[in-house]
Amino acid sequence: MYSLILALGTAAATSDTATSTGGSMWTTFITFGVIILIFYFLIIRPQRKRDKEAKAMLDAIKKGDKVVTIGGIRGTVAVVKDGTVILKVDDNTRIEFSKSAISTVLNKKEEAPAAEKPAKKEKVAKDEKPAVEAPKEEEAEAAEAEEAAPEEEKAEN
Repeated sequence: MYSLILALGTAAATSDTATSTGGSMWTTFITFGVIILIFYFLIIRPQRKRDKEAKAMLDAIKKGDKVVTIGGIRGTVAVVKDGTVILKVDDNTRIEFSKSAISTVLNKKEEAPAAEKPAKKEKVAKDEKPAVEAPKEEEAEAAEAEEAAPEEEKAEN
């Protein structure tokens, strides 16, 4: 009797396992799919974007750009070759680097604000007068008085 109950129990357990295995297999696939999507949007996609930006930056390097290498060396680009760049670090010092060793180009950031600043100065000059103006006439008169003072002293002697 005991063996009959044991046999029926194991038969029922195996049939439940077969149907539950199919359901858990879909759950596993969905879980792996969600993990793959998370990895794609949080790791792979942003890394590809950074790689494209770095490649565009390296392709746009030209003579005269100020750059910083991954080692922290700052210099001005003297010569651009296919895979290398020669940086002028000091008056007589030139170092050749691989293009991939350049981490940032400093000129690009400096050019954009420089273009905006003159527009603001022109606007101020046209619309408003500066709060403090240097008195040009008084300075010119003071300079003439200083020059004339030594000549008068010579004339008196």
